[in-house]
Amino acid sequence: MGNNKSTVSGRYIVLVGIASFLLAIVFTYFSEYFTLKLNSIILAVFFLIVIILINIAADVVGTAVTAASHVPFNAKSAKRIRGASQGLQLIRNADKVANLTNDMLSDITTTVGGALGISMVVQIIKLNPDLNQFWLNILMTAFIAAVIVSGKAISKKIALSYPNDVIFFVGRMLAGVEETTGYSPFRKNRAPRNKKDE
Repeated sequence: MGNNKSTVSGRYIVLVGIASFLLAIVFTYFSEYFTLKLNSIILAVFFLIVIILINIAADVVGTAVTAASHVPFNAKSAKRIRGASQGLQLIRNADKVANLTNDMLSDITTTVGGALGISMVVQIIKLNPDLNQFWLNILMTAFIAAVIVSGKAISKKIALSYPNDVIFFVGRMLAGVEETTGYSPFRKNRAPRNKKDE
């Protein structure tokens, strides 16, 4: 693990709690909108797939950041390779990154995925009243749980096999955001646009 010292503060915990609450509202709103308002099983299934992919991707990043080594990123950062400094910042803030991905995003999407499954069952029952809602709820919940757990198993295999590659990929994505907006989540000041990494 690149950094054993916690960077989590009381202010950060409060902000994460508020962000989790707001994200849960957003995800739940869209899940309910797709199933109940639009009355579309197809869109609900699509949104469920998106939710599961976000869950798995978050788990990949959260696991990889705790396993990645800062050594190759120090070397790449010294050579000003694009995304290296951002990857290094991710590793230095591994506890925060893991909390945001493994705890906040992953847990919220898991909960919303289950709620979305129940909403889908309601729509299926409306179309097919003869179906047993009790068993359909059980099967839907079990199916979603099985897909998420299997996805997490795959995500951990990828994250632990290629932690540095995963973090470097995320670092390059963050570098793109930083170059476009001038904003970096790990720096108080806006990044100067005339000093982009090569």
